[in-house]
Amino acid sequence: MFQKVLIAEDADLASSGVRKALEELEIKNIEFTQYCDEAFIKFKNAIRINEPFDLLISDLSFVGNYNEQRLNSGDELVREVKKEDPNLKTIMFSIEDRPFKVKQLCSDLELDGYVWKSNDALKDLKKAISLIKEENFFISPQLAHVLKSKESFEITSFDIFLLQHLADGLEQREISDELKKKGIKPSSTSSVEKRLKLLKENFNANNPTQLVAITKDFGLI
Repeated sequence: MFQKVLIAEDADLASSGVRKALEELEIKNIEFTQYCDEAFIKFKNAIRINEPFDLLISDLSFVGNYNEQRLNSGDELVREVKKEDPNLKTIMFSIEDRPFKVKQLCSDLELDGYVWKSNDALKDLKKAISLIKEENFFISPQLAHVLKSKESFEITSFDIFLLQHLADGLEQREISDELKKKGIKPSSTSSVEKRLKLLKENFNANNPTQLVAITKDFGLI
């Protein structure tokens, strides 16, 4: 079992539950932080004194602090610690359940586990810790379909650009102009029109407004 665990969680109630779950697994060396910057400092100091953490459990979203923070979210924290220690085990412990967002986090951050803050969160957290110790990936059962589904339609950074500007109220011609300014190709109005049409068909949206609403729900924008 893990010997030294760092928890980044700004909710006291969640923190106490996490501590209880870890103690039930007989993990004694547990350190808590309420902000990502503080967590990163603890992480670096542990390496400096040659007593590194072997597991990081982090929330995704954090309430703002009066002091300006360099790291403001769990995904930023995970990216930073992975630069220092690529082998560090990481679990995201979050209320975020939008399919695209969860899939993106698991893939981009190379997480070892994703635990959804549901009624079974602490039970799932204990399962996750036990599984990832044996080099297995864990995701809460309610979200397992997110990673199992094989989407034939791939969302690209170009699509995100179009959707974001569509959400900002830009017309197709204006989006075309923005693409040209950024040097992104294809940038013609007809290309924008064709891609948005394909996106509407994929998401079963009848109009641009509905497309924006649906893709927001999916966590794309």
